Amino acid sequence: MKRRNITIVAGILVAVIIFFITQVNNGATDSREVTVEVQRGIFKSEVTASGELFAKKSVKIMGPDGMRQANVWETTISHIIDEGTVVKQGDYVARLDQSELGQKIEQKKNDLKISSAEFAEAKLDTAMELRKARDEMDNMLYEMEKQKLVLTNSEFEPPAVVKEKTMDLNRAKKKHTRAEENYMLQVDKAKAKMQAAQAKLDEDQNRLDFLIKVSGQFTITAPEAGMLIYKRDWRGNKIAQGGRVAGWDPTVATLPDLTRMVSKTFINEVDINTVQQGQIVDIGLDAFPDKHLTGTVLEVANMGQQRPNSDAKVFEILIEINESDTTLRPGMTTSNNIVANVVEDVLFVPVEGIHSQGDSITYVVQRDGAGMVKQEVILGQSNADEVIVLAGLSEGVAIYLSDPEGLENQRIKLLNNDIKTQALARNN
Repeated sequence: MKRRNITIVAGILVAVIIFFITQVNNGATDSREVTVEVQRGIFKSEVTASGELFAKKSVKIMGPDGMRQANVWETTISHIIDEGTVVKQGDYVARLDQSELGQKIEQKKNDLKISSAEFAEAKLDTAMELRKARDEMDNMLYEMEKQKLVLTNSEFEPPAVVKEKTMDLNRAKKKHTRAEENYMLQVDKAKAKMQAAQAKLDEDQNRLDFLIKVSGQFTITAPEAGMLIYKRDWRGNKIAQGGRVAGWDPTVATLPDLTRMVSKTFINEVDINTVQQGQIVDIGLDAFPDKHLTGTVLEVANMGQQRPNSDAKVFEILIEINESDTTLRPGMTTSNNIVANVVEDVLFVPVEGIHSQGDSITYVVQRDGAGMVKQEVILGQSNADEVIVLAGLSEGVAIYLSDPEGLENQRIKLLNNDIKTQALARNN
């Protein structure tokens, strides 16, 4: 009898312990099952993306404008002052490598020496040729005068002799005329030769003067006062010391207008249809977490692009900052919340409370008295945190954020087709 009582007591103790453990576990489970109430109010559909500040307008600090004319298609920045340096108009900014241009200057100096020598040689040659032509013309004139004298002295000679002397005089006159004509041709030839030599000399001299002028532009100064910001290449990399400057775009750096700033960001292709020009943007600054700005979508790119180290296509968005703030600097990182749409007086719940069965049914786990029920819902627009509920729930109803255990086999309480149709029609 005593042993039986001990057995009964032990059984009761075991039952109490099992009940206690079960309640503790249930309590732990319940503590993990967080519920929220369905809210009614204003819903904002937002697209969030990080961006980088740029000046809307800036003055370009240009390199030599004659690089292409000098046949220097690209050069290197030998030295440039630190980014962010405040400069005055005329202050030194950078120096470009002149090694290629220096070679061209030396070559053109050699060309100028050759053309100078050729000009001097042409001058001597033409002087000698003209002197020779004048001597020949003088000889012909002397011969003609001689034949005149012979003819005069032969007036008493027989007619045949007189005729012969007359013919000799005529030949002398013709030779003198040809000599005069040849001399004029020699003068024209000499002029043309000297003009060609002079033109080559002038060309080489002008080219050398131009190259020397361009070389003076390889030391870059600020066109006006401002804060120097490095130029970026097509990859977005800053062009600093050692960077390349192209002849077709000899921009070395920029002087931005810090009173009008723009945030450049890239939106994923799945969100681009919700972003439009003129939408309001809430802007935060990583450098100043407590500072909040506003902006407006200025431009939306028509064409997508592939960003480095990314498989997704993105579209470039420009957001103009409404406020003018002296703390804003180009290159600062921004967080941009684009308000794509605002819907008033709607029901919405956290996205964590939405579950799905297959591809067609979405549901929530709704508290139903002491129990739970899987309730089908029809959803509308969503943002990063919340989603609109078009049908299936009412304001104030409590739903579970997680999908509690033990409901795997519970059937979903479906909405009738009329309610679904009406909800989708209101959404459209």
